[in-house]
Amino acid sequence: MKVSLITVSYNSAKTIADTLKSVQSQTYKDIEYIVVDGNSSDGTIEIVKQFLDSAKDVSQDASQDSEKDISQDTGVVKKFLCERDKGIYDAMNKGLAMATGEVIGVLNSDDFYCSNDVIEEVVRAFQQNNTDCLYGDLNYVDPIDTSKIVRKWRSGSFRKQNFLKGWMPPHPTFFVRKSCYDKFGKFDTQFKSAADYELILRFLFKESCSAVHLPKVMIHMRAGGVSNVSLKNRIRANREDRLAWKINGLKPKWFTLLRKPLSKLIQYF
Repeated sequence: MKVSLITVSYNSAKTIADTLKSVQSQTYKDIEYIVVDGNSSDGTIEIVKQFLDSAKDVSQDASQDSEKDISQDTGVVKKFLCERDKGIYDAMNKGLAMATGEVIGVLNSDDFYCSNDVIEEVVRAFQQNNTDCLYGDLNYVDPIDTSKIVRKWRSGSFRKQNFLKGWMPPHPTFFVRKSCYDKFGKFDTQFKSAADYELILRFLFKESCSAVHLPKVMIHMRAGGVSNVSLKNRIRANREDRLAWKINGLKPKWFTLLRKPLSKLIQYF
């Protein structure tokens, strides 16, 4: 089973090496690792190139063949696209268009796998459960001292109706069969911070894709996400959460979108 992993980056020089190394260290080797960069100017591109075959180069202009398929190289990054994009979800969609694996996962450029057997266990769980989707658990870590855990996200077993209680699994742990993307679509780029929530809601709640929980901490995520860095962003995220239900023709409970941010408080204890 080939697994495609997608990392989207933009000026991520301070963190992306940890991301790349965590993929490189995976014991499971049938990985198609795709990096989509938004034309970074801080050294990110040079760091990514260190994980490519030394004989290869990558153009920063899409019109000059910026996508290089280096699947025969020894470097962990198999495909690298470097060009301007319209935002993180536009870049993720570019990665999805390049992916050929049976199962696809997204790893943010400031996140990293917390052990070298994560993908091996993901594949085993897909094979044993014959599922459409899989998710696991996640630790938020201090952005400077990544050995310090500041928050724990424990997802629990999948129950579709939990969405009505404000539940969602952590997107960096969310793996999906390519056939689901082909059938139900990619990320909706009208969203600025909640396209991951909308996609998961669409796949698991609206379209009833099957899902299993892998009870394992898979990801270490540096604290300080886009939707949580300010009250203004949190309000926008809540509006986008509401829109995610509306555009899918779904009706949440009156308390659903209140419980979603409040449910995160328990992760600190």
